[in-house]
Amino acid sequence: MPKLKQPFMKKILIDRPPSDFKTWKTLKSHQKKIASTSIQQHFKNETNRLDYTWLEWENFIVDISKNRIDRKAFDLLLNLAKEVELKGAIEAQFSGTKINETENRAVLHTALRGLDDKPVLVDGSDIIPELRATQEKMYAFCDKVISGEWKGYTGKPITNVVNVGIGGSDLGPAMIVEALAHYGNHLAVRFISNVEGDHHLEVLKELNPETTLFVIVSKTFTTQETLSNANSIRSWFLNQAPISALAKHFAAVSTNTKKTTAFGIDIENTFSMKDWVGGRFSLWSTVGLSICLAVGPEHFKGLLKGAGKMDLHFRKTPFNQNIPVLLALLSIWYNNFWGAESEAIIPYTQYLRNLSAYLQQGIMESNGKSVGRDGKRVNYQTGTIIWGASGTNAQHAFFQLIHQGTKLIPADFIGFKKSLKGNKQHQNKLLSNFIAQTEALMNGKNQAQVKKELDTIGLDIKEQKKLIPFKVFEGNKPTNTILIDKLTPVSLGGLIALYEHKIFVQGIIWNIYSYDQWGVELGKQLASEILEEIEGKKLSLHDPSTSKLLSKI
Repeated sequence: MPKLKQPFMKKILIDRPPSDFKTWKTLKSHQKKIASTSIQQHFKNETNRLDYTWLEWENFIVDISKNRIDRKAFDLLLNLAKEVELKGAIEAQFSGTKINETENRAVLHTALRGLDDKPVLVDGSDIIPELRATQEKMYAFCDKVISGEWKGYTGKPITNVVNVGIGGSDLGPAMIVEALAHYGNHLAVRFISNVEGDHHLEVLKELNPETTLFVIVSKTFTTQETLSNANSIRSWFLNQAPISALAKHFAAVSTNTKKTTAFGIDIENTFSMKDWVGGRFSLWSTVGLSICLAVGPEHFKGLLKGAGKMDLHFRKTPFNQNIPVLLALLSIWYNNFWGAESEAIIPYTQYLRNLSAYLQQGIMESNGKSVGRDGKRVNYQTGTIIWGASGTNAQHAFFQLIHQGTKLIPADFIGFKKSLKGNKQHQNKLLSNFIAQTEALMNGKNQAQVKKELDTIGLDIKEQKKLIPFKVFEGNKPTNTILIDKLTPVSLGGLIALYEHKIFVQGIIWNIYSYDQWGVELGKQLASEILEEIEGKKLSLHDPSTSKLLSKI
């Protein structure tokens, strides 16, 4: 559990519920006025619609025109951002102010990818020199392993890397390593996260201890899942190697050097992390060691550079052209004024098939809160349920629900103009689906169109009447299109940072603390108690359901 530091709850951000603001109330009444207006009709009503819904930045194109919104709603949302003092909140984050107030911490994953060495102060001290030194230590270590200079205990170079972590110590690195596979080197990087014993044994069965490096990622080096796996892996390794070999085959990302040293990890192979980097935003830090090993320091720096550029865009660009701000405002629009409960994220590349799973933690752990910054229960919806898969696979899975289901599901479509392997024929087919789906979701298909199709195949009138209702698509399904030139470390860094800043904006507007995660603690606490019961060490009182389940184990 995170340790509280004093002073506790010193007010930094405003703590006024958005529902108290005049603009919030105006948005509610305006939504009712335009609720029956289709996206198609908005295009007809606004001949200059693309002037304010088409954004270009670096090699990104972001089209937000296919949304159930008009210029007035757009302007009202921008005004809401001003009313909640978003600009000041952004500056507070970037400057190192302790905006994670319930834990009394700064939120500075952005400092890890800064484009310059301007001082960033935390408790009066500049964090940049130590940050750069830690990065250089990580880069030097990775260069040695990749080049083969680093040898295992039998003198063989490393060929396999296993990242052992969970949550932010697993999801981000695993997603990035897969996403940047095209840029990978000879090292095969695997991930172990689940405390399930079968999981780590399945990974270990194909590995040679002489050529494998294990990276244990745990800030405190006490995380139950990670340490259980790490200790089992250590035993597996020592069944085949002497204890002196541990230093050649284990590295750690942790602040607890006492525990890492006791485990057998050399202090030189231990990489520190700071409490101003939250777990779900930590891939940019030494938690990204496995990424750096997989793609090399230069590509890792490219990832940081892309994120740093997006940071600058977010911090300096007026809200009406600010991509993270506008995507966050649209999410607020659907969640709080249309009653949408989920958002789909559909990347049209197999490299990003796990992007939505990664963003689930970032978005749902950050903004899944029901208590406002004022300490009171909120009277409006916060958070969004995030899900998705890669296109075109998704089209053959859950698109039926988006097209013809009863739920309103806004969706982000993410595509890349160029393929990485140069297969233009396949890329053209991929992009044709990418574009066609957003148009189909907006336009749908009416009865007249369906009848015309059925006429062409010669179906008689009586059969047509039976079939037509099932083939009608109502359309008017909102989408955002993010079209990027090419999937590179730089563009991926920018894309991930975009969603990080979207999370932040939503949290500011919802008047919640996005950077704590107390909600993950209760289950862990109870699990520790129940483990003692399963192992026969104690007996406790439970509800009838839990007691019966325990009796069956």
